Amino acid sequence: MVDAKRTLEDSTDLMRRSFVERFGGSPRIYRAPGRVNLIGEHTDYNDGFVMPAAIGFHTRIAIAPRSDRKLVVYSENYSDQVEFDLDHLPAKCAGHWSDYVVGVVKMLVHAGKELRGAHLLVDGNVPQGAGLSSSASIEVAVGYALLDLANPAIEGESLDRTKLALLCQRAENEFVGARCGIMDQFVSSHGERGKALLLDCRSLKYRQLPLPDGVALAVCNTMVKHSIAQGEYNQRRAECEAGVRGLSKHLPNARALRDVTPEALEAYGEELPDVVRRRCRHVIGENARVLQAASALEIGDLAAFGKLMRESHRSLRDDFEVSCAELDLMVELAEQVEGVYGTRMTGGGFGGCTITLVRADCVEAFQQTVRQGYERGTGCRPEIYVCSAADGVGRVA
Repeated sequence: MVDAKRTLEDSTDLMRRSFVERFGGSPRIYRAPGRVNLIGEHTDYNDGFVMPAAIGFHTRIAIAPRSDRKLVVYSENYSDQVEFDLDHLPAKCAGHWSDYVVGVVKMLVHAGKELRGAHLLVDGNVPQGAGLSSSASIEVAVGYALLDLANPAIEGESLDRTKLALLCQRAENEFVGARCGIMDQFVSSHGERGKALLLDCRSLKYRQLPLPDGVALAVCNTMVKHSIAQGEYNQRRAECEAGVRGLSKHLPNARALRDVTPEALEAYGEELPDVVRRRCRHVIGENARVLQAASALEIGDLAAFGKLMRESHRSLRDDFEVSCAELDLMVELAEQVEGVYGTRMTGGGFGGCTITLVRADCVEAFQQTVRQGYERGTGCRPEIYVCSAADGVGRVA
């Protein structure tokens, strides 16, 4: 059996040595997780409900102060170094991995946060382009590390994680150019081990929901890459906004699709273009499914939870049109395996991953069946990550 604590200590020591070799000094080390969304897709930017869980893939930051106003950032993943001055930050994103760092720094500065010059070493194992939110992971890790370094009086829980999540979301929206909702940064900040997080994306009220023992989260990577910073994601958001504008003629208090009931869509939806009406139908139905799924989880009814996951996937495939042949095949294969409660695509779509709730004693059979079937069907070998819910951002050394 793997000793998780020992593994963490070993990787932390390795990162510390790498930092010292490159920069000298004695760093603090932080980490922030990626996430998987159990249910509630494309609802977050519609002021709706989501149910993500932080997972045990992280971005780690080793950081130590400099005596000047420069930030010097080295990425282990890209073997690349950038540096910039806190008083003269780049005005525009460059289509580079460092955009996520620069964006967060700009938002912290604009929010009046006093930052120090620093050396940063960045390393992460969140699969990129897989819909597991590697971007939020680096944003939250960088933001937390810089804030904690700048104010030694801040200790762990006294740092406002919700404000941090909002600043990181702004970085991605306004600097990087991906119009994501708050979900990814929020769960990377607030995740708890062994729990899913039910989040109201309008009020930012949330509660933790315990995941039953004996259930694994199997994340299956189709190996089809996508970038939500590009067209299709932003187009879906624009279509949802068009739906609100159209429906607000009859529903003047509707600020977002969160405010529209299925009955109202039935009554007034015929006035909308067909594609916009279908986008609205997905979001409105998905919000209801999230709340039903929370009730099912609270009483341990995994069969009901799984049924809602399957309904979610069909809606994403048919009404929101963000699935693809590879995701659909992965879902079809998973549904054939004994011990699977439910499965669906997760993330922005157009590739990436599925999430499956599977009985822990059936994981091996699940991995074998899905891997072999997917490889036969596509000629591509998938990656399958067996996860559990993890803690949110924090200092590890």
